[in-house]
Amino acid sequence: MKATHEHEWEAAPGLPSALPKGERVVWQGAPDWKRLAIHAFHVRKVALYFALMLAVQAINLTATEGPMDWKPLVVAGSLYALALGLLLGTAWFSARSTLYTLTNKRVVMRIGIVLTLTFNLPFKRIAGASLKTQATGTGDIALALHPEDRIGWAHLWPHQRAWYVTQPQPTLRCVPDSVQVGEQLLALWRAERAGQSLHLGDAPVGEPARAPNQGMLA
Repeated sequence: MKATHEHEWEAAPGLPSALPKGERVVWQGAPDWKRLAIHAFHVRKVALYFALMLAVQAINLTATEGPMDWKPLVVAGSLYALALGLLLGTAWFSARSTLYTLTNKRVVMRIGIVLTLTFNLPFKRIAGASLKTQATGTGDIALALHPEDRIGWAHLWPHQRAWYVTQPQPTLRCVPDSVQVGEQLLALWRAERAGQSLHLGDAPVGEPARAPNQGMLA
């Protein structure tokens, strides 16, 4: 597995170099930025925390004698709103700069807002995967690597499985139609492991092609 810093010089969107003969793009996609804000940046939890802090501050202000001074509450509310705006903006930029690619040989993850990294994950180096679906059909597809293959947790963030710090798992975060993408990944992984050439057909960006197998890697 190799990380490169060549976003400006990509041979094709999401690919740092031209694909070798016999390799083709099957699917490309990016995170849904709203779901990424909720599940990776925890915007809802942060907003709830800020709301509780404002409520406590308002209660303290009403408990004091004399005329109320709302300025501290207004200042705090403005700072909380600014913090939430920055968090949402970071989620939007993160989703916009990310592109996941499935070929018939590997998974390619181009991630990073300021410092762009491209991770090539050959199917032969993927030991397994898991799918965590979300309410809107989006989901996270986590890739378990062999023990000797390790990518730094900080290098992957936020495109890693939560709580897996010592052995990080690269994760396709908040992918639309995640079940369908998982089926594609399973079919491609099985075909590569079996030494077969499974033709699923090339799919344009944002339009995953269907795969015949269901479930996730085991």
